[in-house]
Parts: sequence; structure tokens; C-alpha cells
Amino acid sequence: MNTLTIEVSYEEQSFEQEAPQQWVQSTMQDIWALVGSESAEIGISFISDDAMQTLNRTYRNIDEPTDVLSFASEGEDEQEFWPGEEAASYLGDIAISLDALKRNAQSFNVETEEELLRLLIHGTLHLLGHDHQTNDSDEPMLISQEALLAQLRGAQR
Repeated sequence: MNTLTIEVSYEEQSFEQEAPQQWVQSTMQDIWALVGSESAEIGISFISDDAMQTLNRTYRNIDEPTDVLSFASEGEDEQEFWPGEEAASYLGDIAISLDALKRNAQSFNVETEEELLRLLIHGTLHLLGHDHQTNDSDEPMLISQEALLAQLRGAQR
């Protein structure tokens, strides 16, 4: 069974209003049902542009905020074993800037919930090893992202 355990955190408590924990966890379960092949754990943090800029500068040497960053786990030794359950490997962490999310939603003329779903899919695909060189819509990862988004949006209606 491909279960997913999600740890959600917020830089500021007020951020939970924009990305409610229950919605995020439920949505991630829906995403995982489509892309996951094993049990796993993922951490998701909702942060400000300032915090995102610090992460982007530290880990990518790019001194500006971005919308989503993924930090894949590097080892097999990061598994937890629960009595009577299969091992769940720790895939890594996803950081999402709520400031950038709102700008994206406005720029793309979509609801913030749709953009949040897009960023959760994007971050998850990165944790699973997918990558892209540009943000062009013909990038294979971004084509997969948008196909998953359409599938999930259809299921939510």
C-alpha cells in the first residue's frame, strides 16, 4: 500500500488560513494516489518570500524568492519502522512561498487554491526525481504537472 505521511508547518500561524492543514493533507493524499508507488513521508512548509529568498540563496545561489523549492532526502537510512507497518521512506521537504503563490495566481488568472495544488504537485514531482531546465510549457515535467492538475481538478468537482 502506498500511504503518505505529511508533516505540515507554517512560518507564521496565520499562514494556515491560506493553506489549511487538513486541505493540504487531503490534497497530498490525492496526489500521492496518482504518483506514489510506496509508503513515504514528506514535510511541507509554508513560508514568506523573505524566508524563501534565504533558502534560494543558500541552496541554489539565487538571491531572489521563488514559489516552490523541494529538498529531496539523500539516504536510505532515513526510514522509520512502525511495529506492524511497512517502512516509510522520508522523501524530503517542500517549501512554498505563500507570497509567490498569490502573485502566481493573479498573474495566471487562477484561484489561489488551484495554484496551491499546482505547487504541491510540482514539489512532489521534484521529490520523486523529476526535473526541468526551463519553465516552458513543453518541458516534460511541466506537461506531467498540468496533466495531474487537470486530473485532480476534475476529481474535486
